[in-house]
Amino acid sequence: MNKIQSLFAAALLATATGCAEKQESRSEITAAEKPVIYQVMTRLFGNTNSTNKPWGTLEENGVGKFSDFTPQRLQDIRELGATHIWYTGALHHALVGDYTQYGIGNDDPDVVKGRAGSPYAIKDYYSVNPDLADNPAERLQEFRALVARSHEQGLRVIIDIVPNHVARAYQSLDKPEGVRDFGADDDTSRTYARDNNFYYVIGEDFRVPVSDAGYRPLNGERNPLVDDRFAESPAKWTGNGARAAQPAIDDWYETVKINFGVRPDGSKDFPELSAEFAQRDYSAHAAFWADKEVPESWQKFRAIALYWLDFGVDGFRYDMAGMVPVEFWSYLNSSIKMKKPDALLLAEIYTPERYRDYIHLGKMDFLYDKVGTYDAVRAVMEGKGSTDKVAEIQTALQDIAPHMLHFMENHDEQRIASPEFAGSAKAGRPAMLVSATLSAAPTLVYFGQELGEVASEDAGFGKASRTTIFDYWSVPSVRRWLQGESTAEEKQLRDFYQRLMNFSASSEALRGDYRDLHRYNRERSQGYDEQLFAFARWAGQEKLLVIANFGGEEKAVKLQLPPELLQQWQLGNGSFAIADQLSAAKGELVVSEGEGEISLQLEPLASHIFRVN
Repeated sequence: MNKIQSLFAAALLATATGCAEKQESRSEITAAEKPVIYQVMTRLFGNTNSTNKPWGTLEENGVGKFSDFTPQRLQDIRELGATHIWYTGALHHALVGDYTQYGIGNDDPDVVKGRAGSPYAIKDYYSVNPDLADNPAERLQEFRALVARSHEQGLRVIIDIVPNHVARAYQSLDKPEGVRDFGADDDTSRTYARDNNFYYVIGEDFRVPVSDAGYRPLNGERNPLVDDRFAESPAKWTGNGARAAQPAIDDWYETVKINFGVRPDGSKDFPELSAEFAQRDYSAHAAFWADKEVPESWQKFRAIALYWLDFGVDGFRYDMAGMVPVEFWSYLNSSIKMKKPDALLLAEIYTPERYRDYIHLGKMDFLYDKVGTYDAVRAVMEGKGSTDKVAEIQTALQDIAPHMLHFMENHDEQRIASPEFAGSAKAGRPAMLVSATLSAAPTLVYFGQELGEVASEDAGFGKASRTTIFDYWSVPSVRRWLQGESTAEEKQLRDFYQRLMNFSASSEALRGDYRDLHRYNRERSQGYDEQLFAFARWAGQEKLLVIANFGGEEKAVKLQLPPELLQQWQLGNGSFAIADQLSAAKGELVVSEGEGEISLQLEPLASHIFRVN
């Protein structure tokens, strides 16, 4: 982990100076609100069935519905501090269930992960998951009503777009007139053609992967479609780029890769952007593409995005965006921004050396800060790393910090409270304090995180420590909350998240300037060690000092403030009261001869945002 983080920091430092963002671009972000995104696995959120049988059917384990997001529940989420709600798994994806009476073809379990299916194997981009509707025939109307309810409670709506791949059995029943399905017009006699939507393995049929570990679809349950066969001729490349007609069991075998005009040798079959476009706004990007011929897949995804904007959706989270060329993102995102300038565009990407291209050339609003901040903070929580690394990464990211989404949980990561991670929800407090206050970028909270969800059980395809995204299941802590049965510890934790998220969304200082206090105190401060992390944030009259104790022991610390910060804050000699914005804690900042000092007695896992009065 430390080696990866060191490579990460080196890559960022090497590119930071040459790719610095225009000041006006940064100001556009920091002048707006600081978003808080609440992510829900839509099928799990409202499910109060406690059966939780591994590999259980929908009838056995139940499933949440769009209607479970009542005005009261949406208000609860808004009161948690959320500005946006991300409905993960809302779109129609491949699943094992019989909806033939609605004209929907059955999906083959041989190419479905789990029973409820992966939300990232999209079967119909113009429809939503029939599992989630009270009346599957009216699933789009029910989702439209959910979008409206969300807006009424002050929440903007985000859904996933997964441009890199689609389900092997893609078929859109609800596409608008004139829209053709992915692959419908492909020349399947060629491995590659610019306007083919897929890549093909010429002369070979698709073969279902074989598991050495004994995995069988549906856990070996008898099903007429489970026969180790899936008709696909010729075979298509698999979603993660595997080119074999029979992908490995660890490949994304349930999906097929979309062709964006990248030839098999990696060369590009579309116009490229010159470096100067990094400094141009989305309207200039839209003008560039207006008269260009682009691959047909680009046009298809543009139509999909604009369809959902017309539907009322307010933004998109892009799955595995780094696997798609940056020029496509320029094309798509400039089109979106021309239609809806305030749309929130969030990309999952794990290659730090490409961050600035995806922000400046690809016109992304926000990128995952996983490989850097998340990994570094997690290492501290697990006793495997130092907060020195967190400080190093923040220095490297400063020119793009407002664009880097922070989180400590999402659907891909282990739950904080799981034994495989920190083993305690309380250990997440200092981590979330740092995550939520480091920059003007959004903070993500994954449903159940605010309740300390442990995710302790194997659900079938989904395993313990990560709440399953593949199975019919319910989430124990969320279920208790919905039924008014939260434990005292869950209520206390949710109260902490509510105070922190609301403050982070509303604080002017957290959209303003940042100064590292960590290295200064590591060199000078008595009692300040590698389990502590401190920094200053300010804007206008609001001056904040953030300090987190990741350690499990009480620490006596004399926090030092450098002369340069005191000058910027125009604080002369004297005493200044400080008050924590998350608790009743108070203190005193003493300034003498240009130096500032605060004497603190930090409790284990202390999390403070002190405002200087």
